[in-house]
Amino acid sequence: MKKSTTAASRLADALAIVLGTDGIPLRLRAWDGTEAGPEDAPVVVFRSRRALRRMLWSPGQLGLSRAYVAGEIDAPGDIFAAFAALSSAGKFAEPGPFRPPTPAEVYALIRTAVRLGALGPNPAPPPEEARVGRYGRRHSKGRDAAAISHHYDVGNDFYALVLGPSMAYSCAVWESKETGLDAAQAAKLDLVCRKLGLKPGMRVLDVGCGWGSFALHAAQHYGVDVVGVTLSVEQAALARKRAADAGLTDRVDIRVQDYRDVDDGPYDAISSIGMSEHVGREQIGHYASRLQDLLRPGGRLLNHAISWNAGATAPDPDSFIPRYVFPDGEMLSLTDMVAALETAGLEVLDVEALRRHYALTLRAWVRNLEEHWDEAVRLAGVGRARVWRLYMAASALGFEAGITGVNQVLVQRPGGEEPPLRRTAWI
Repeated sequence: MKKSTTAASRLADALAIVLGTDGIPLRLRAWDGTEAGPEDAPVVVFRSRRALRRMLWSPGQLGLSRAYVAGEIDAPGDIFAAFAALSSAGKFAEPGPFRPPTPAEVYALIRTAVRLGALGPNPAPPPEEARVGRYGRRHSKGRDAAAISHHYDVGNDFYALVLGPSMAYSCAVWESKETGLDAAQAAKLDLVCRKLGLKPGMRVLDVGCGWGSFALHAAQHYGVDVVGVTLSVEQAALARKRAADAGLTDRVDIRVQDYRDVDDGPYDAISSIGMSEHVGREQIGHYASRLQDLLRPGGRLLNHAISWNAGATAPDPDSFIPRYVFPDGEMLSLTDMVAALETAGLEVLDVEALRRHYALTLRAWVRNLEEHWDEAVRLAGVGRARVWRLYMAASALGFEAGITGVNQVLVQRPGGEEPPLRRTAWI
């Protein structure tokens, strides 16, 4: 076996230990210009010895993620190809908590760090890493508000670059891969309205209303009155402005309010689009029963949520997305979500899986970010822009691999008028 002597070849050996593989699926370029790994593989650049030090202290997804956010590792080409190669290799291909290296592997990593002059104290995490999880009771109102602020209060202008004019931050519905993002988002909003059976004069609650996209669509096209609630101050401010610009302030009421504090039911319909992932497993039963209480008899609830499809093993709470993107976020399986809704006394009318649609949506968001990269960095900082690029690209791959899914579950509170006999009312 040829002895590893260059910085790149030694880095390759270290990465293989972290991945738990015999070789690496990447072409590594070290800070000194040396390269190692398959010549036809995606290129990943280690710009600093500090990246190796992070791998030593956190030998898994978290260490590599911190190095990427800090700019110590880069993927200068196709980011999807680089992350796909990493995520399909060794331990990274296994769902659930990351398996730590053995003592022998840790010793090998230390020896490599010594040879490359990378040994030293644990570098401080990049400032973009959430501190939310350190304080307060999990899913208390105060901690949930802080978690939402970490993710959503990073600048409305930044989100506008990524999301486009629709300002819809959830899975779109694509007629085909050629459908534009804005058209696909409009199709999603209209599909939710049809599933809820909206009619003029109805009173609708939009839980986790974001920047008001669904509320505006429902009020403008279906003649309903909408109350939208969000924990994000910045989202609420822009949603109110959008309602005013559209002349809908008399029909759209945007509140900074926890859904647990909404007490002015009953509502004829409730939409929850991309919100219940923030609720948490321990609170999901209360969430379902609270929304059931706010519905009139016969009223419908549409719950649109990401699901964990990789079996009984839960996602690693110490991985990149919980640390940097969605603090305290928890994905439930479709089985668990339906069970919570049914236990609350709600009747399931329809379930639609949109997994492939979210992969297309995320790829479109990554294109928007990369096309407006300099402006995104100006608005949110280079670290935050790198967080969003990594998270959206990795999430797209997760949906394409079937590790995660997204489902619209339509339920109805018993009583009132009967639902239609067939789905033709909304397809």
